[in-house]
Amino acid sequence: MDRRDFLRSSLSVGAATALWSGAMPAAFAAGSPKSPQDPQSINRAVILQGDNVPHYGRDVLARLDTILQKRDKASDFYLRGGAVEELEQRFAKLLGKEDAAFLSTGTLANQVALRLLCGEKRRALVQQESHVYCDESDAVTTLSAINLVPLAPGRAAPTLAEVDAAITVSEKAAYPLPIGAISLESPVRRADGAMVPFETVQAIAERARVKGIGMHLDGARLLLNSGADGFSAAKYAAPFDTVYVSLYKYLDAPFGAILAGNKATMAKARDTRHIFGGTIFHGWQSALLAMDSLDGFEQRFAKVRAAGDRVLAGLATLDGYTVQRVEQGTNIHFLQVAEGRRQGLAERLRKADVMIGDLHEGRVALTFNETLLRKSPDAIVKAFAA
Repeated sequence: MDRRDFLRSSLSVGAATALWSGAMPAAFAAGSPKSPQDPQSINRAVILQGDNVPHYGRDVLARLDTILQKRDKASDFYLRGGAVEELEQRFAKLLGKEDAAFLSTGTLANQVALRLLCGEKRRALVQQESHVYCDESDAVTTLSAINLVPLAPGRAAPTLAEVDAAITVSEKAAYPLPIGAISLESPVRRADGAMVPFETVQAIAERARVKGIGMHLDGARLLLNSGADGFSAAKYAAPFDTVYVSLYKYLDAPFGAILAGNKATMAKARDTRHIFGGTIFHGWQSALLAMDSLDGFEQRFAKVRAAGDRVLAGLATLDGYTVQRVEQGTNIHFLQVAEGRRQGLAERLRKADVMIGDLHEGRVALTFNETLLRKSPDAIVKAFAA
């Protein structure tokens, strides 16, 4: 059975089980009137939760089958050739780097990058709120014997002064402990999707070059800044030696990550990927879906950003709502809801095919994704005003 026959036979399984791709919105998970029993609700609603557009598994399989019908060859062999190689080339160009390597997870991408940049220098500077420091089970320390020095507690971006102070401590210790890498996550999910300002990145990168320290960007959600004034992925990535971007957070792949850098580093990254057990047999399924979503993504998300700005501006005019924008924000902002507006709000919005998350202390996060383009900003604001 070839891939296309396999996928076609799998469609019935997907339809029967109604599998989900992406985070399931709370409104659906709660078994609301417009739940998965209404098969079109997920495809028409504005879902102000999560970076990705949620899909039924059956629809993902059907989309993959459609993509395959347009191609003569897609399969890779242990992540070499086929759609995986095409995706790597696409991202290398997008990020302005010589080469890029497919990795199975973002955690692995960060580990490989810091291991290679540090070499024999066993310290790395990171944000305290970063995924590397908070959410990877000390993997860099456990597997590569690299000590992470956290900076900027409670904030998205460290200052140059904080970086200088950490470097000074390492250099002036009785037994100097040289720093091998500085890792910056941007946007910072634990800081509500705030970007590290590009001017800060440039200043830190300049100091790093003088000191012979490598620069890594955890840009898992980097493309969510598309549409911001003066932003381009290549420009933002330029000061960094390595850059990681996620394939599943908003590019519809079921798994995967891209790590980009110069050719020599990416050759070592592929070797290190194998050492860590990350050279999986096939990655073409993720690569095809990610490439399909990547086509025009920056332009689409610029429209999302513009629409989100219009929604926030409209909400700010309504009684009972206070808009709280995230400084240097990407796609997450907050709405403070007066007590008189709270009762039945989620249900009223649900009837208008607008889904929100739970309120915490009268505040709800509004996360903008491509579902925002399913309705006009005026219609969304009207649903809140009802």
